[in-house]
Amino acid sequence: MMQHYMETKQEYPDCILFYRLGDFYEMFFDDALTVSKELEITLTGKDCGLKERAPMCGVPFHAVDSYLYRLVQKGYKVAIAEQMEDPKLAKGLVKREVIRVVTPGTITSAQALDETKNNYLMGIVYLDGKYGVSTADISTGDFLVTEVESDRELFDEINKFSPSEIICNNAFYMSGVDLDELKNRYHVAVSDLDSHFFGDESCRKVLREHFKVGALSGLGLDDYAVGVIAAGAVMQYMYETQKSTLEHITSITPYSTGQFMIIDTSTRRNLELVETMREKQKRGTLLWVLDKTKTAMGARLLRNYIEQPLIHKEQIIKRQNAVQELNMNFISREEICEYLNPIYDLERLIGRISYKTANPRDLVAFKTSLEMLPYIKHILEEFNSELLKELAEELDPLQDLYQLIDRAIGDDPPITVREGGIIKDGYNEEADRLRHAKTEGKDWLAELETREKEKTGIKNLKIKFNKVFGYYFEVTNSFKDMVPSYFVRKQTLTNAERFTTDELKQLEDIIMGAEDKLVSLEYDLFCQVRDDIAAQVIRIQKTAKAIAGVDVFCSLSTVATRRNYVKPVINEKGVIQIKNGRHPVVEQMMRDDLFVANDTFLDNGKNRLSIITGPNMAGKSTYMRQVALIVLMAQLGSFVPAQEADIGICDRIFTRVGASDDLASGQSTFMVEMTEVANILRNATKNSLLVLDEIGRGTSTFDGLSIAWAVIEHISNTKLLGAKTLFATHYHELTELEGTIAGVKNYCIAVKEQGDDIVFLRKIVRGGADKSYGIQVAKLAGVPDSVIARAKEIASELTENDITAKTKEIAKISANITQHKAVPKPDEVDMQQLSFFDTVKDDDIIRELDGLELSTMTPIDALNTLYRLQTKLKNRWKENL
Repeated sequence: MMQHYMETKQEYPDCILFYRLGDFYEMFFDDALTVSKELEITLTGKDCGLKERAPMCGVPFHAVDSYLYRLVQKGYKVAIAEQMEDPKLAKGLVKREVIRVVTPGTITSAQALDETKNNYLMGIVYLDGKYGVSTADISTGDFLVTEVESDRELFDEINKFSPSEIICNNAFYMSGVDLDELKNRYHVAVSDLDSHFFGDESCRKVLREHFKVGALSGLGLDDYAVGVIAAGAVMQYMYETQKSTLEHITSITPYSTGQFMIIDTSTRRNLELVETMREKQKRGTLLWVLDKTKTAMGARLLRNYIEQPLIHKEQIIKRQNAVQELNMNFISREEICEYLNPIYDLERLIGRISYKTANPRDLVAFKTSLEMLPYIKHILEEFNSELLKELAEELDPLQDLYQLIDRAIGDDPPITVREGGIIKDGYNEEADRLRHAKTEGKDWLAELETREKEKTGIKNLKIKFNKVFGYYFEVTNSFKDMVPSYFVRKQTLTNAERFTTDELKQLEDIIMGAEDKLVSLEYDLFCQVRDDIAAQVIRIQKTAKAIAGVDVFCSLSTVATRRNYVKPVINEKGVIQIKNGRHPVVEQMMRDDLFVANDTFLDNGKNRLSIITGPNMAGKSTYMRQVALIVLMAQLGSFVPAQEADIGICDRIFTRVGASDDLASGQSTFMVEMTEVANILRNATKNSLLVLDEIGRGTSTFDGLSIAWAVIEHISNTKLLGAKTLFATHYHELTELEGTIAGVKNYCIAVKEQGDDIVFLRKIVRGGADKSYGIQVAKLAGVPDSVIARAKEIASELTENDITAKTKEIAKISANITQHKAVPKPDEVDMQQLSFFDTVKDDDIIRELDGLELSTMTPIDALNTLYRLQTKLKNRWKENL
């Protein structure tokens, strides 16, 4: 046995080998050391012909799923070596084979998987400067393929699907992609496979054979040369690990990233679409707000909708109309929800049925789900919106399968398939005959016991059974002298004797034979029923998708009516107009206060860029995120939290909100910020929505102001970008840009002052803020009074002495530069207005100013020059003092 174990282990050197021995899966040598440490189970040993005992540990076979999941969660692969024959019937060594390899991306156990999200395996191939990306969920049968060209696009796809496991070719390892970030930041198991997985012809062949097509054009894969290799590698990997036909993977869906709104990694994180930034939880996300689904399939589909908003007006309006009709027929909607409640996860159930791992209770759950389908279909047929009509047509009631399970499988069967008690009476004649023999045999035993009691006079004579001796008569020692001669002794106990007779042996053969035959027959009949259901996999998957769609639209409708959302108008003119918009998450999290609604107006003309000023904690970030979320909700087909909304379709949403050091990769706050800004400026289009918060705050005041200024100029320039933008800042100097740069408008958060205290009104109003209220905010945050008092003193001194109080004049000068207007020479400037020149007469600073060629200077050059001159003045004052 140990020799066979070692041979099997050599075939799967990168896996932990679970080797079935009776009621346990055993591990030996290094595997045992690893598993005992990772799972904290007892390490023992076994003599196996070596000088030292082999380290050994084991887990019970009936609880193997939980142990498997814990190992796979830690990134291990596990090979399952199963007993392929009954040990009672085996001659010599029991035959064992590896029946599957469980990896993070191929685990199918219901206990191990989160039913509300897909468990994806992703294949990535780097070839000819492109990335082929193929994503599969082996538990549901979803199979997707695309191609991207840049590292950032690749990471966006990885972030969108959040795969548990990535397999790749060696060239991907050498492409310069940060694999440590994948493993540590995204918690993905990454492994490069042997080159034979990525052969062009072998990949094409496996896809043609699996989907039974003559050419890949039949699958729509003509334009995905590198993607085909990724998909073929994933398919081969699934075949090799699952060792099954994968019949539930019935289609492959090619897609282009341009089919959906592009949401990059940082935007997904900043907007908290499906998990919060800090706790990584669902509560507090957009998904948490919108998810009122009743089924696991619906929950997964809604997550996909949020991750991939639409960009085509017709598709968005189709979804909106479905939600609207459900709103108007809320009684029917609630009735549908009642019928959706008992439906189990049909997608994963049919996956387990196809895998032949489904147990009898899985089929009962499947039947319970099918029972609801005719009622849902009947209600859906009453609706008129295009999408709901399509879902009604796609929903197959599957009543033939319901009737099959109802006739064949008992209502309360055992979990295991080899215990019997699975098949109903009346389904199979032979099973009924054996079942009657089994029950009648018990009557025969009772009659025999009664006859022998009367014949022998032994009052406490009993017929009993155990697995070792079978059936026997038990006689206590007080009556053993009365035992007749035809009783044959089988066992002697301290207080009793056990006997058998020829008649008892005959009955035992009949009863035991019937029971064994019945268990075997019931297993065969169960497998036949399971196979008959598996043969209808395409019908079942189509119905499962329809149920998921119905569930999602009922969920969106429920949220819309409960939260007083409105149907947004969808336009292609680039206008975003929101009246009394609300943040969908924040308003739901608020318990003791009312959410203050705000208006928004952005377009491609005079209102392209809104500069928003105001103190911290006043609500700038909430407002900007609110606008982004309302746009995103509108494009996924949902109603939105507002009084009215007219939403122009955005091809992308970019956010730069907040900043944090990326210590793991050695990047500072400012470096992270600038990297994200660079990505936005390089990839945004005029149809994008940009949300930028505090650009430039991670560096010195003048550098930060210069960068923020230049970014605004770049974005507002229609020849360079011209995207709709919300730009929050503490640099009040930037408010001077309204009127000097086309498309820029100032807004601020209204604040009410009460002595030294302030009250945030949370209302966005036209105009710029003239104060930051930093000290008041510090007071609200609980900073000690002594610190607050000293801060006021220092602020007062700086206000009086620091010439940066005059930077508004500098801003005006630079604004003139931006507009290429004539700027007065220093001797023409009002010296009373620019009082920092008062201490200087006709010296080198004045002469340098006089000689500047302002018409050729950029705004940043102008600011840097002014900063240098200012520093020179400060130093001269210090010398004079």
